[in-house]
Amino acid sequence: MQEKYSFSDIESKWQKKWVENKAYKTEENSSKPKYYALAMFPYPSGDLHMGHVRNYSIADVIARYKRMTGHNVLHPIGWDAFGLPAENAAIKHQTPPADWTWKNIANMRRQLQEMGISYDWDREMATCHPGYYKWTQWLFLEFHKHGLVYKKKAAVNWCPSCATVLANEQVVDGGCERCDTLVTKKSLEQWFFKITDYADVLLDDLDKLPGWPEKVKTMQRNWIGRSEGVEVQFALESRPEKISVYTTRIDTLFGVSYVVLAPEHPLVLELVSGTDYEADVLAFIEKMNGLNEIARTSTDAEKEGLFIGAYCLNPLSGKKVPIWIANYVLLEYGTGAVMGVPAHDERDFEFATKYSLEIKTVILPPESSTEEKDLPLKAAYTGDGVMVNSDAFDGLSCDEGLERIADEAERLGMGQRKVNFRLRDWLISRQRYWGAPIPMIYCYSCGTVPVPETQLPVMLPPDVVFKSGENPLATSSEFIETTCPKCGGAARRETDTMDTFACSSWYFLRYTDPRNTEEAFSKKAVNQWMNVDQYVGGVEHAILHLLYARFFTKGLKDFGYLEADEPFQNLLTQGMVCMNGSKMSKSKGNVVSPGAIIGKYGADTARLFILFAAPPERDLEWSDQGVEGCYRFLNRIWRLVAQYEPLLREDQGRALVSTDSPDRWENLDDVSKIMRRHTHLAIQRVTIDIGKRYNFNTAISTIMEWVNALYIYKEQPTADAAVGREALESILILLAPIAPHITEELWWELGQSESIHVQPWPEVDGAALVQDEVTVILQVNGKVRDRVQVSAEISAAELETLVLAQPKVAEWTQGKNIVKIITVPGKLVNIVVK
Repeated sequence: MQEKYSFSDIESKWQKKWVENKAYKTEENSSKPKYYALAMFPYPSGDLHMGHVRNYSIADVIARYKRMTGHNVLHPIGWDAFGLPAENAAIKHQTPPADWTWKNIANMRRQLQEMGISYDWDREMATCHPGYYKWTQWLFLEFHKHGLVYKKKAAVNWCPSCATVLANEQVVDGGCERCDTLVTKKSLEQWFFKITDYADVLLDDLDKLPGWPEKVKTMQRNWIGRSEGVEVQFALESRPEKISVYTTRIDTLFGVSYVVLAPEHPLVLELVSGTDYEADVLAFIEKMNGLNEIARTSTDAEKEGLFIGAYCLNPLSGKKVPIWIANYVLLEYGTGAVMGVPAHDERDFEFATKYSLEIKTVILPPESSTEEKDLPLKAAYTGDGVMVNSDAFDGLSCDEGLERIADEAERLGMGQRKVNFRLRDWLISRQRYWGAPIPMIYCYSCGTVPVPETQLPVMLPPDVVFKSGENPLATSSEFIETTCPKCGGAARRETDTMDTFACSSWYFLRYTDPRNTEEAFSKKAVNQWMNVDQYVGGVEHAILHLLYARFFTKGLKDFGYLEADEPFQNLLTQGMVCMNGSKMSKSKGNVVSPGAIIGKYGADTARLFILFAAPPERDLEWSDQGVEGCYRFLNRIWRLVAQYEPLLREDQGRALVSTDSPDRWENLDDVSKIMRRHTHLAIQRVTIDIGKRYNFNTAISTIMEWVNALYIYKEQPTADAAVGREALESILILLAPIAPHITEELWWELGQSESIHVQPWPEVDGAALVQDEVTVILQVNGKVRDRVQVSAEISAAELETLVLAQPKVAEWTQGKNIVKIITVPGKLVNIVVK
């Protein structure tokens, strides 16, 4: 055995062997229970960062543990390879996006292998490969076939810098999530997935996911945003049209003092056409077109509005109500119209105060007098109470008023109860090159025609020109010009590509059958493996990826392609890796390269630190000293095995009992019994921490204490070879999922003939945990006064008698009345006195 721990030699040696031997290849036909462990696949940006190291180390520990506990594990890897950075690199460096992407994939593959992640590399895939995006296009056509894809003209989020459309979820604080450029609005024909058809089931089925963090489920609930209300009709004063308004507070209908339309609402131009208000309204609309959604609706944004010279009628009171337009009302949300009730809504109160509009109280707090109903308000009252100034509904509670006024609106045909959602349909069109082309054709005779499945994939053409602000696919006449699959006439292809989230919304299904050329996945394979037992990734994907993946899974189940109705049974969202209190970022200059750490200390040290420094769901603060400490600990294990070798050799005279003997633990002395108890307590704790709680940091802490105990034990004159070997082998096995290289090397140094990673996880020997004696703490009125060694089998009554006879206890209870004695067997006795 080498005297020095040479991590570089050891790690490269085992990485090569694992790849050559396909050590982690998933068994195709196994009787073992299945376990699907998956970390969110990376975008191939070029280099791994510490967030990747943390994410993939966590998933790898889980996968390795499950293999050792008898599971057939699927643990694949791939590349979320389409996206804007590749295209930007093409423009900047005049490099084809494919070349840039595949070069980055090769580098990151090498880095992942250097980390010792136990992937089944035979299942590796990339979303930019035609063999993958063929099936992304097929899925688009399937959703289209089932009425869940449509195209419409819509005001969309537009990033002028990236020259592409962004989904609502990709606009962060008013800017593009990629480049931070201020997002504007633009009207374009766009393709949408009809995710709103699944709003109810996406919301309700969150209750089927007890293994998800509550904060993630709350984020999805809020994003879906289900509400129950009434869609009520305000008739125009001098026209036949009506304005539909959705409200959850129909009980405040008599307090409406104005109605606001979105500036983009189609009625606006009709109502002002040829009037004195037209010029000002057109200027206001033009101003709004230059603002993004966040700038218009933020709580910090000043509320701006304009009266358009028209009126509508309150559906119950018949009162004439002025119609305004305002920045805070959007056409895409609800009906594009809201009713202003300034007395009972803070935003409306602010708006009405600014523009001197009527503020009419229709709800009084429960404790108020009716004389207060006409008093001026200093602020909006938004709580429950009693209805006033509401004609026949005066005196009703808010809850009663909600029902009674809804009934009346429905009776009059002026409204109906309705469930609404905040969730909008998923806009997937992107005016970019590096994505899956949308498989649609525009025929000059037949209209819009889907590409036949036999003609998939629609390949990305190589002859495109990359210019900032232009759609590259539109520059390829060879791509655009085609024939109609229905009539054979001249036609043109769709030049938009799909949002990359379409690719990542089903990749976990493709992993189950990645080399299938006849279908996206076979039913047999997908039903064997789905759903994912443990998914690991960042909480930043709570709304985008996780919601879209759930939508795809539910749709495909309804289409009959799989049985699972949720993609991920359990979800672990790891925290960020920080330095000096901030997330690691190149712009902040606080990035630590995984390659540099692996080069200096080894992959096992990097893995050990990233798992030891904090619980997985918490943010991790980087520490150079912590890394060095983990490196020293691995060296300590190396020396421990080296120093134990003499003890484990029978010719040294230390092996007291054959390890094959069923009664090998019967004749141990107290020192060896204590060591065995320490071993099995450690096995018990580490098994719970790794297998159930995912508290890898406390598992590692337990192993460190265990190593210290074993160092002490080997110096004892009566140290037993079997006890030492059991402890040492158990330490290596339990550490193997965390530090796979060093444990593999040391396992073979101990004379083993099979990989440590195929060994069964140690089981706790209950007999080893039994103690002959325990230390009991003695308290009087909650304060520790003494300790006593007693038999572990002593009864509560015998213990109380023994405790009362102790001199120190007698001293503190003399002359006092014993109120009660609280006994915690094996731990403490507390005597309460007065």
